[in-house]
Amino acid sequence: MTTTARPPGGLRDFYENPAVPVASGDARSRRQARMLADALRGRTGATVLDVGCGDGTAAAVAARLLPGQRIIGVDWSQDALRRAALRVGTVVRGELGGGGLPFADGSADAVLFSEVVEHLVDPDGALDELRRVLAPGGHLMLSTPNLAAWYNRALLLAGVQPVFSEVSLRGIHGRPGSEVVGHLRLYTARALREFLAASGFEVVRVAGAPFHGVPRALRPVDRLACAVPSAASILLAHARRAR
Repeated sequence: MTTTARPPGGLRDFYENPAVPVASGDARSRRQARMLADALRGRTGATVLDVGCGDGTAAAVAARLLPGQRIIGVDWSQDALRRAALRVGTVVRGELGGGGLPFADGSADAVLFSEVVEHLVDPDGALDELRRVLAPGGHLMLSTPNLAAWYNRALLLAGVQPVFSEVSLRGIHGRPGSEVVGHLRLYTARALREFLAASGFEVVRVAGAPFHGVPRALRPVDRLACAVPSAASILLAHARRAR
């Protein structure tokens, strides 16, 4: 997804390029939306911010499972917001860096943060800002690629660059895949848990999701790996702002 912390220099041009992928797969979006729906069960009128909404795909999937909740797409990229506006009722331009998000302290009941943190220069500042806009006890639904995905473990043993990691914004070097997506940081399940806790969040659950880029023949294995989040392709974390 497109990051909401405006990147410096060449990164800014990279993320404003409409050819850069901003959606991470329907399977991940559906699983994350179900986790949020469970967290908000019995509530109506909750304010949900999709921070780094990209083209609005994840917010649109979530909206179908969150009737009665108010979903707002947030991104710094004007191109992403134009596309998101076709899928999300309300979109707002905002940045995690600089002056921060255009929302008052404690004004959000939940935040979707889908495949954003791996793109950030300053993830610590980003989590501080998300914690600020969340109400005490508010829900954070964060997803990110797993550095320790089952196939990455095998690739590293073979001396191959792991999937999701990148050494250049101009091309793929030393790893499988064909798309450059601008990943700067990668997490294992353990690292993600520790990072969230250090940022003032209580980790409720870490689950796994499949990756749409896995070759078709290996997708059954990838789905099975979701039962062991530490080996899954995508990490789905549900955390709550500590009171």
